[in-house]
Amino acid sequence: MQTISTQYGELIPQHTSDDLRKREILPVEYHGSGGLKSVPLETQTVIATPAGEIPAELISFHENGAINRIFPLNGKLSGYWSQDDEAALSKPVTLTTPIGLIRVKVLSVSFYDDRSLRSLTLWPGETLSVPTPAGPIEARIGVSFTRDGKVRSLEPAKPTSVPTRAGEMTAYDPDAVGVNGDANSLMFDEEGKVCRVITTLTKLTVIHPDGHTHCHVPETRESLCSEAEQEVVPMTVTFTKDTVSVSTDPDATPMTLPREGHVFFAESHLPQLANPFVELHCSV
Repeated sequence: MQTISTQYGELIPQHTSDDLRKREILPVEYHGSGGLKSVPLETQTVIATPAGEIPAELISFHENGAINRIFPLNGKLSGYWSQDDEAALSKPVTLTTPIGLIRVKVLSVSFYDDRSLRSLTLWPGETLSVPTPAGPIEARIGVSFTRDGKVRSLEPAKPTSVPTRAGEMTAYDPDAVGVNGDANSLMFDEEGKVCRVITTLTKLTVIHPDGHTHCHVPETRESLCSEAEQEVVPMTVTFTKDTVSVSTDPDATPMTLPREGHVFFAESHLPQLANPFVELHCSV
């Protein structure tokens, strides 16, 4: 055991293990420059951050010594210790954020190297009402912010209609994974306009300069739950000031078209209505 001095006080690295949550002793890691990179803590320790006091079992740091990400819990899931067991230890934390004072259970809280809040990763099942340029939206999984405190992205908790440069689109990603809340399926640019949407419920039609049209719709794949069913693959549409990119296959290069000379418009797309009697178990 050796105490480590940081900007946030003295930290005691993990030096013991147990048979349930912490089945191994995790190492302390350092940046190439020699600065502390991450430290698992022996016991949960309350850390004073710009967002408020947060209990921590694992902390990672930027090279300048500022906190990068803080994890209130760091148990190892196994046949002996389940997510429900870990969830029973999770407690709500009160945080001062760009969207106001909130109280919520979090998997982690991330900061930029200037100590401003970067993102919140919510505990599974937790939701948070987020005021956005598109209006208040209920978020799950995560919310991220720009350095100056604007909402950068969030993961909608349910299919949500948002205005885009192509018209109203329904933002929702049934395949979203809650590893962290840094980058989410609904994103805004510096002007507060939607710059990326992931959707299974919108069709994007493009009218080309020569007059012909092409429709982009979410594709389908064999269901992960049953070989007899098909499920929808989320489609990603990205907007910039000059281009629109569409990706219907996560493994393929997106199709990018200039906005000038093309007309883009969105409309509802409900592929499940083609066979309304089949229940979709894995997606929307």
